Amino acid sequence: MPSRTTSSPRVAVLADSDTRWKWGALTAYRIQPDIRLDGYLLRGRATPTVRQLDEVGARADALREIRGVDFVRSIDRTRYDVVVLACVGGAVQAMLHGLAHAWSTGAAAGGRRPVVVTGYVGVVYEKLADGLLLRHGADVVLANSRHDADRFRAVYQGVGADGDSVVECALPFLGGAPYQGGNDPCTVVFAAQPSVPESRADRMYLLRRAVEHARKHPDREVLIKLRSKPGEHTTHIEELPYQKLATKIPGGLPANCRAVYGNMGEVLDRTDLLVTVSSTAALESLHRGIPTAVLTDLGVRETLGNHHFLGSGCLASWDELDAGHRPDPDPDWLARQGVAAEGDYERAFDAARDRVTALREAPALPPLTPYYTPRTAPGYLPGILARHGLDPQGEPLPGHADAPEETGGLRRIARETVREAARGAYRHGVQRVAPAIRRWGQL
Repeated sequence: MPSRTTSSPRVAVLADSDTRWKWGALTAYRIQPDIRLDGYLLRGRATPTVRQLDEVGARADALREIRGVDFVRSIDRTRYDVVVLACVGGAVQAMLHGLAHAWSTGAAAGGRRPVVVTGYVGVVYEKLADGLLLRHGADVVLANSRHDADRFRAVYQGVGADGDSVVECALPFLGGAPYQGGNDPCTVVFAAQPSVPESRADRMYLLRRAVEHARKHPDREVLIKLRSKPGEHTTHIEELPYQKLATKIPGGLPANCRAVYGNMGEVLDRTDLLVTVSSTAALESLHRGIPTAVLTDLGVRETLGNHHFLGSGCLASWDELDAGHRPDPDPDWLARQGVAAEGDYERAFDAARDRVTALREAPALPPLTPYYTPRTAPGYLPGILARHGLDPQGEPLPGHADAPEETGGLRRIARETVREAARGAYRHGVQRVAPAIRRWGQL
């Protein structure tokens, strides 16, 4: 194998949704741009479609869909220099245990191993302790801001776990041209979220207010930026797509109001005001200096995630925006959140780059040792591992290990048609049948 320090590093990124693939791949390039990147898409409900991958735009030298047990078996100690786990917390924990077992047994045991990196795709506003402890055990746990780094270390120290793995950086997809203002017509973008808010009434309210804003300001263009098309999944389940709710608007959408898809960066290129409940798009917008409003119409609540923006100066209501208000963000808040609107963004990844390089150049790394073990969490960990085909020791369960592994790149067209049909049926159950059953249960 070529020397780890003289050739382009080989990096594997495992992701379980379109946004996590974007974060994982771009993080890998931020840490070290001259890499050979192999992408692995974890098979599940949110595995991105070809359209979603095209929209994200993060490139890879190779890309394939894979089961968790097959990923564990594919990543031996000598194949990669760095492994980035860009998944939900439970999947990260399962892969950590699976890789730890695989790297400690068999012919590949001993010697060097890849550096394992993980983190979060955006704002961390819920399940802080749960998500962090499920990520513990990676060599590097990236925090997207100084605010997050302090919280992450406090959680690890609070349970007696090692917090040295936490490294401050920034979101890897911030960038783009600084806002210059003066677009004609003025473009207002409502950045919709798949699961926030959750109820039909609240989502209809937000959609109706965006439409009313367009009607009150015919000289403005109001864009409803959507994350996915009906039937597609992203990081979160969208049970009530705005596309379908829009059909219920009396008179339909006005001529200056329409739904758009596409890369968020390209949409921000023409944005004069970004409006959202709590989307990470707000940080992208603030980084460019675009006026950004975080809505208070439905309250400032933890379930909405907009409490994360307390002190930002960005909280506002549709009534205020209708009247011409433009929020003025607080510079100190921006600095703590890793939003380097005044520069220095490229240096935000220096610490992560240095840490990964030092680990790569070390003679050997210790075994992966997650906080959760069959001893510390005997009632929690086995279920998490079993969902990914692993037993409590991280070894593939009988039946999962023996199942044939799909080979090749992304799904072939014919096979994709069948799989997408099956996925559509499943998502119909999630989006239509399951909510109905929950409502019946509340009667």
